[in-house]
Amino acid sequence: MGFSRKEYEFLSEIGLSSSNLGCYVNGTWKGSGPVVSTVNPANNQKIAEVKEASIQDYEEGMQACSEAAKIWMQVPAPKRGDIVRQIGEALRTKLQQLGRLVSLEMGKILPEGVGEVQEIIDMCDFAVGLSRQLNGSIIPSERPNHMMLEMWNPLGIVGVITAFNFPCAVLGWNACIALVCGNCVVWKGAPTTPLVTIAMTKLVAEVLEKNNLPGAIFTSLCGGVEIGEAIAKDIRIPLVSFTGSSKVGLKVQQTVSERFGKCLLELSGNNAIIVMDDADIQLAVRSVLFAAVGTAGQRCTTCRRLLLHESIYQTVLDQLLDVYKQVKIGDPLEKGTLLGPLHTSSSRKNFEKGIERIKSEGGKILTGGGQIGSEGNFVQPTIVEISPNANVVKEELFAPVLYAMKFKTLQEAIEINNSVPQGLSSSIFTRKPDVIFKWIGPQGSDCGIVNVNIPTNGAEIGGAFGGEKATGGGREAGSDSWKQYMRRSTCTINYGSELPLAQGINFG
Repeated sequence: MGFSRKEYEFLSEIGLSSSNLGCYVNGTWKGSGPVVSTVNPANNQKIAEVKEASIQDYEEGMQACSEAAKIWMQVPAPKRGDIVRQIGEALRTKLQQLGRLVSLEMGKILPEGVGEVQEIIDMCDFAVGLSRQLNGSIIPSERPNHMMLEMWNPLGIVGVITAFNFPCAVLGWNACIALVCGNCVVWKGAPTTPLVTIAMTKLVAEVLEKNNLPGAIFTSLCGGVEIGEAIAKDIRIPLVSFTGSSKVGLKVQQTVSERFGKCLLELSGNNAIIVMDDADIQLAVRSVLFAAVGTAGQRCTTCRRLLLHESIYQTVLDQLLDVYKQVKIGDPLEKGTLLGPLHTSSSRKNFEKGIERIKSEGGKILTGGGQIGSEGNFVQPTIVEISPNANVVKEELFAPVLYAMKFKTLQEAIEINNSVPQGLSSSIFTRKPDVIFKWIGPQGSDCGIVNVNIPTNGAEIGGAFGGEKATGGGREAGSDSWKQYMRRSTCTINYGSELPLAQGINFG
């Protein structure tokens, strides 16, 4: 069947049609759940239909995945790395089409859509190198003729539940590492971006098939709450990575913990940029614009709070208000657009409710504050003058709303930064070394990402990504995040004929 609009025809180049099966289990595409429509947030018109997974599909997939895990974990790590390398190459060949799909279905502008797919390619490259560096330690033993060492072995199966705002990049953070570590992956994509889930899975499936490997190494499910709950409850999945709100993440954590499983949580952010009196103001303004307006304020690392030193407060605000007027709002696929729509009509309604609450708590709208009349979910980029103590400031409003506030001293700014329940990303703009090192030190920012002279968003894959407090404490992507996807064993080997005991104990 053909697509209803000519501009959707590129989707056929990445294996999509107007009607799609949304479940890849045991190397086969199927779907016995409900049929859902995925819509373009720029006009709320249907793109295509997807037949979601049922619990029966899930169970079939898990049984096959459990068997595939026995095979995959025995493949040498560098060979697993080569499979991930091939996945990266497959993504490269479809970079533009996949990026366009992300933009179409999620609503972020095209450069961000392409950038998201590039992020997975970068993760593949990172994981290939990592596959030859899954190193353990040799530990000196206090006993003669004994050796102590650490062994890192696969967990078996890793569950990955991703959100709409990064419908494929977060999969890349998890799956690339999980696969080279010897784990099979069970992925539940966001319910509102099923085409991204299907297109990504098709590329991975082709690589597995080409290498005569079980398709069940990578199981993919389009579905809603029922599938997510099944993953959280499933004792066959030792590790569940969940990206979403703090409220839902807490429930996932409680469910997984009840069966003594492990969680990787990437939850809400409430990120602040601090601009000191010595800052490069032009650099700060450019950074705030990208951090607050990029992805229509729907990144977990979006800048939501702008803390300005009182001596430069009005100067920065005036420049920021000027550049906000120049932001082109419109179709995210059109060149030059900087602000696309919110992802759903519900997101737009939440924006409206948020603005009303802001006003009721004494917030002053400096620019924006309204929706834009159209078929799509467009809203105005908004700057609000408000007290840091307002209750609404403590919560994450997933929209392009920026709270501006004054401070007098660095200590006051740090206290404001740390005063919210979330602890994902933060940044300070200054030229002073003493300020920089206080900011990144033990009495500085309490976030997992602590930047200087760059935005709160746009993290590189080489570092561990994640945050503290209500952000969940998880770390994904680079650095030593791989250790969370493996089981560590401390091994003591006696290669002698005596039995000396530790701590000098003599037992008969």
